[in-house]
Amino acid sequence: MSVTLLTWSLMIAQIMLGLAFVCATYRVLRGPRAQDRVVGLDTLYVNGMLLLLTFGIRSGTVLYFEAALVIALLVFVSTAALAKFLMRGEVIE
Repeated sequence: MSVTLLTWSLMIAQIMLGLAFVCATYRVLRGPRAQDRVVGLDTLYVNGMLLLLTFGIRSGTVLYFEAALVIALLVFVSTAALAKFLMRGEVIE
């Protein structure tokens, strides 16, 4: 029973993350301001990381978790750099 429940839960989570991908892509393409597009891009990164985590849980492979960790680190740095660029117009002072 618990394996079936886990399988169905992961499948539903992956479908919902796919829908979140579509919504975030719409925000990136049609955002009225640059800040909206940055938030949409950040959401795309987080959704991709969570999708990798669900694939990792489903397959039982550690490789997906390591890739999600790398994506999380890159997202943090890129979001900070984009926020600084939007506030000041330059990244490196």
